[in-house]
Amino acid sequence: MTGSTATTGGARAHARAQGGTVVACMPTVPATGLAEPPQGVDAADLVWAETVPGGGYAHRRLAAGTALRLTDLDGDACVSVLLFSADEPWERLNVADTVKVLWQAYVAEGHLLLSDQGRVLASVTTAAHGRSDTFCGTSTLARNTERYGDGAAHGPSPAGRELFTLAAAKHGLGRRDLPPSISFFQGVRVDGDGAFQWLGSAGPGSSVELRTEMPVVVLLVNVPHPVDPRPAYTCTPVQVRAWKDRRTAPGDPLWTRTPEGERAFHNTADHLTARGLS
Repeated sequence: MTGSTATTGGARAHARAQGGTVVACMPTVPATGLAEPPQGVDAADLVWAETVPGGGYAHRRLAAGTALRLTDLDGDACVSVLLFSADEPWERLNVADTVKVLWQAYVAEGHLLLSDQGRVLASVTTAAHGRSDTFCGTSTLARNTERYGDGAAHGPSPAGRELFTLAAAKHGLGRRDLPPSISFFQGVRVDGDGAFQWLGSAGPGSSVELRTEMPVVVLLVNVPHPVDPRPAYTCTPVQVRAWKDRRTAPGDPLWTRTPEGERAFHNTADHLTARGLS
């Protein structure tokens, strides 16, 4: 029978015929082959090019000095981010210290994403104003099951925590390794009585750009914000682009923007120098 997959030859022919099929969450490999690199970026410097659908996840190990740009294509993305030291993954993003040490809960341009060792995993070089969240983390299986009827990773309304678990497993990490995350594109503010006010989207085309200051493992999930009041599971694609750039150096204004940040940069430089990575 024509097109049968009952034999090895038929199955092979069928599989190869899918070569031009666009698969959700499938990265461009190699990234240097991307047809339209970001403006001002040489295609030869690209290291990651992917579009993550709503309800999807992505992950990548990136060298220090990599620029990572996330773009909300249609205006309803909500990307939660986790960072781990690539060589020592027990060092990871610490949201509490990121907020406490830098005296700012609302992530914006110039913010530093700190590890639990007081080092800078990444700096924020561009951010959608007022649309970030360091409070709520991402969604959970129980919460999504209550709201949407299902929160399983492979279900119709996957929870962020479940997708983070899948992404972490690709790097030898487990559920117990997942700390609280930072979210972009869907913001919240804290009212005077301590309640969260959901601010909604930053709008179509808004971007966040990070600069890695250490070799890191990046985990991303793109799911509805935990306090999004809409009854339907609403989340649209996010574009991921990363390219070779540079680390923040002592002469950069960001290095000395705050005394706490300068100390964190010195901690990072000292660590990388001792490891022969500077």
